[in-house]
Amino acid sequence: MSVTSRYREAWEGFWREAPDEPGAVFWDAGPERTAAVHLALFEPYLTDPALPLVDLGCGNGTQTRFLADRFPRVIGADLSAAALDRARRADPAGRAAYRLLDAADKADAETLHTDLGDANVYVRGVLHQCEPDDRQRLVDTVATLLGERGRACLVELAEAAKPVLMGLAQSPTGPPAKLAPVFRHGIAPGEVSDTAIPQYLGASGLTLVADGELPLVTTEYAADGTRIELPSRWYVAGCTA
Repeated sequence: MSVTSRYREAWEGFWREAPDEPGAVFWDAGPERTAAVHLALFEPYLTDPALPLVDLGCGNGTQTRFLADRFPRVIGADLSAAALDRARRADPAGRAAYRLLDAADKADAETLHTDLGDANVYVRGVLHQCEPDDRQRLVDTVATLLGERGRACLVELAEAAKPVLMGLAQSPTGPPAKLAPVFRHGIAPGEVSDTAIPQYLGASGLTLVADGELPLVTTEYAADGTRIELPSRWYVAGCTA
């Protein structure tokens, strides 16, 4: 089973219209504030750092390029061809490879695992943006890509982030400029409970190795000039065996 055409088109439309300049997308903060912070939490739990690393839901590849400077082989995977076009243009040296992938499609996941072998996987802010029926399938894909030796790092908005986002969206002056296109394209974030992600991992045959809390930094600022940060949680998981 694959994602709905509506969901795919929402992302294609978003990435076709998004500005090219760095920081123009709400969640696209610089790697020093995102992937670098997550990597410091993730690396101690890697059983084999030499495995390929898949940046699942890579978007325009901002974090992928950072990771490609730190791992021997990095693949940015995304549902949106428009996003991958941007990622490739921003990476003319080809530091990373980029691949169209429907993370809710078991066959797509198995094909990528066949091509790469076991891999480590980085997933930032994907589950809360996908449709509820696709969330378990997405985690199943993560488990397929990990195989027996890989480790996954997932970073997702905490439950406490939803009222913050809804407050921004319902502001009397309208949502912040960088958040408005997200809602306009029908990509309004859904709520994933703080207890759900460990359950998804367990149902996929994965063991939760470590988890914790940290703020998810955005590129947008509040009216008082402070950077908007959203409550989030991080998880490291691997094969049960």
